[in-house]
Amino acid sequence: MVEGNHSSITEFFIIGFPGLHPSYDSLIATICFLVYFFALVGNTIFLVLFVTDRNLHKPMYFIILHLVVSDVLYSSITLPKIIARYWFQAGTISFTACFLQMYFIHFFGTLNAFILLIMALDRFVAVCFPLRYSTVMTNSTILILSIASCVVATSFSLMMVIRAYPLPYCKSKAIIQCYCDHGSVTALACIDRSAYVFPALVFAMVVLLSPLAFIIFSYCAIIVAVFKIASTQGRLKTLSTCSPQLIIIALYFVPRCFVILASNVGVTFSTDLRIAIIMLYSLLPPMVNPLIYCLRTKEVKESLSKRFKRTVHI
Repeated sequence: MVEGNHSSITEFFIIGFPGLHPSYDSLIATICFLVYFFALVGNTIFLVLFVTDRNLHKPMYFIILHLVVSDVLYSSITLPKIIARYWFQAGTISFTACFLQMYFIHFFGTLNAFILLIMALDRFVAVCFPLRYSTVMTNSTILILSIASCVVATSFSLMMVIRAYPLPYCKSKAIIQCYCDHGSVTALACIDRSAYVFPALVFAMVVLLSPLAFIIFSYCAIIVAVFKIASTQGRLKTLSTCSPQLIIIALYFVPRCFVILASNVGVTFSTDLRIAIIMLYSLLPPMVNPLIYCLRTKEVKESLSKRFKRTVHI
């Protein structure tokens, strides 16, 4: 470990997409602004419905509530700076603020993986052990699991920042990424970073793949349980209760696993394409998830419909 911080850099500049022509800056800023706007509006609608409708005060919706809060905060940590970079060329970020952003990016990324694990656990118990669901998956259980997830996410994020912050940074202050993540920042260190990157990569894989392994196991068990249901209507009804969560989980894990597998089998991407894929799987779910809650979850859809009718009558 490097002792102290002997960096000659006091601030960084977020490049974003290095191969993008400046004439497209306004387009990128507008797209990011719209993504942020719709993410805020969609998640705020769910928050309002949850607060005002006691029918939604159930374990499954408490899990969604945690995901909503995490999505809003993650988007607020990343998107405003990207928008400022492309609309106003204000890409400069202080040394300390960059590492603070790194902490929250990895914190919320890890937290979301474990929230999706809790979501899969909820459906696993509901389908495979329906008689025990009300005693096992209580609001208190969800709270305890959420706190445990925060502890894991905090530990991982602190490890990433504590290992990266003391490195001497003197190569460049240009971050080839749309925000300060561990890989893009440590690439600017003027030492051999392999001893720092490999352990962080291994731990990141453990944090990502451990929830994914349980999620795969739980949905395999759910599929087996569904096929044991005698009636076709019963099977479809059971699957319909799982489909929103399964879509959300797929949006989070499938692109990440694709990037990891592609890099390990020798598939290479251009820098701009790699950043675009990362941005897609990082920032699209916060915008899309509210549509899934509201359009594919029966009770949320009913609550939204009642709210809309009440507003129209007023």
